[in-house]
Amino acid sequence: MSLDNSKVKDKENLYSSLFFPIVFLVTIWMVKIGELVYGISLAEYGVFPRSTKGLIGILAYPLIHGSIYHLINNSTALLLLSVGIFYFYRAVAYKIYFWTYLMSGIWIWVSARESFHIGSSGLIYGFASFIFLSGILRRNINLLALSMLVVFLYGGMVWGIFPIRPNMSYEGHLWGSIAGLILAIYFRKDGPQKEVYSWEEEEEELLNNNIESDDESLP
Repeated sequence: MSLDNSKVKDKENLYSSLFFPIVFLVTIWMVKIGELVYGISLAEYGVFPRSTKGLIGILAYPLIHGSIYHLINNSTALLLLSVGIFYFYRAVAYKIYFWTYLMSGIWIWVSARESFHIGSSGLIYGFASFIFLSGILRRNINLLALSMLVVFLYGGMVWGIFPIRPNMSYEGHLWGSIAGLILAIYFRKDGPQKEVYSWEEEEEELLNNNIESDDESLP
């Protein structure tokens, strides 16, 4: 593939990676704008643990935010991490999104405090932990660099999984993180893998040849 064709393909991949994350982010903003326009709060549609009514929150909780400030804080991280998922892990991106969404919501419903849990932070923590561990497991230079970038930009988020602030759903952060780690292990063989360079292939071939020669010398 020529350099020009490679650049074109990279641009196409980037543009396609933006589509779903932007649509999802716009949806979240439309929900908040609707609340403001009609003077209502949809917080009661968040996850309320161990309640039949709270089951709807498993699907709705990432779409609802307590305030514009809450939404703004989540928007940049959600967009960047989502684009990273779709660009680097294209083959499993929708599965990662779906399972992070579903697993974190269910686990919040099962185990969290009796309160309405809302906000996309669970997804953010899930995507961050997935990208971090997945890059390490795959030992791909580009993915490792992405993992280190996530640590640099969002490393301080680790405190969010502890019950430090009473009005913060640390359970959502915790279960989102665990979902991301599990998915990174489960999908470790899907998508980009460790890059093998020509000299590594030559070394492996020489090693195999030496093993065969040793076998032939045996009586």
